Order: sequence, then structure tokens, then C-alpha cells
Amino acid sequence: MLSAHISIPRLRSVGSLFLWVLLLILGIGSGETFADEPAQLVKVLVTYHSLSGNTERMAEAVAEGARSLPGAEVLLKRVGQVTAEDLFSADAVVVGSPVYWSNMSGEVKTFFDNWQFKFGVFPEFKMKNKVGAAFATGGQLSSGKEVTMLTILAAMLGNQMIVVSGGGAFGASATTEGDSPGIDNRELADAKALGRRVAEITAQFKAGSAR
Repeated sequence: MLSAHISIPRLRSVGSLFLWVLLLILGIGSGETFADEPAQLVKVLVTYHSLSGNTERMAEAVAEGARSLPGAEVLLKRVGQVTAEDLFSADAVVVGSPVYWSNMSGEVKTFFDNWQFKFGVFPEFKMKNKVGAAFATGGQLSSGKEVTMLTILAAMLGNQMIVVSGGGAFGASATTEGDSPGIDNRELADAKALGRRVAEITAQFKAGSAR
């Protein structure tokens, strides 16, 4: 009678342990399945005009930030080298310009004009629902960087793109003259943050659209 009395609790203990191990295995298995799912592939085009090299440094930082998201494929090109295939195959386009008289440079304006006259974006709105963002560099603290970014974003909105900010209210920017020569680490960090956010938002949008 004593051995029977001992064996029943032991049996219950073994059964409970078996159930606990089974649940643990199932939980781990489902977690591994979720983790092994492929990252959402997003293609980000980072394009810019740069004469002094300052905007190019910002562009490189934006591209680095975008690449930090697993599954992000980033193409970095000057605006004059972008092809129609580059433009249409991208899920997101980030455009950077130096400030010329409180506006985007002529090269960047020509790039946007080419969307219609060279690439034939309109009237089908071929850039519709792609993610867009902007960054700018200017010599002085109040030299028109925000206006420059707004003109870039306005061109994107006119093409029915989805614009996002990051690194600042309208995008990432840098002051390159006076008390802040060149691009400092904080400005590069803002550029990286913009690139990362563009990639993240693009991945979320693509995942949602695929459902």
C-alpha cells in the first residue's frame, strides 16, 4: 500500500513534467519559425547632387542607415546617373540637395523634371505609393534648408508618393559653413536615422499591402 501511495504522485509529477516540456518545445518551435521568416525585401534609391562633397557625405550616411535594416537593398547614385529602371524598381526614393538660393539645386530640379519628360512618370503616376524623403545641406544656419526639403517633398507629393520625415521635422539637414564647417557626427547620425526610418516605413507598408 505504501509503494502504491508513492507511485501515484510520482506518476502525476512525471505527467506534469512531460506536459510542461511539450509546451516548451512547441513554444520554442513556433518562435523559431517566426524568426526564420525572410525579412521583407525593400529597395531604396538614395540620390543626390553634390558639388563640394558635403551632400554626398550625407547621402552616404542615409544609405548606411537604410542598409542597417535587414532585407534592405540600397542603391546610391547621383541624380544625373539615375535611370528609369532605377526609379521604377525602387520602393522608396530619398533625394538630397545642397541649398541654392533657398531652393533645390538646378540638377535636382532637372532630375524631377525628367520624371515626366525623360522617364514618362505621368499621366499613369508610376511613382504612386512609393515612399519618399528628403535631405539638404546649406552653408548657414538659416540658409533655406527647410524650404529646399519642402520643395523636394512637394515634387514627391505631386506624384502621389507617401512622404516621411526623419532626422528633423522635414528630413535630415546639415550646416556646412561658419561655426559648423563640414558635416559633424550629429548631422551624420540624423542622416542615418532618416535612412533607417525610410527603410522601416517602406517595409511596413509593403508587408501591409501584401496581406
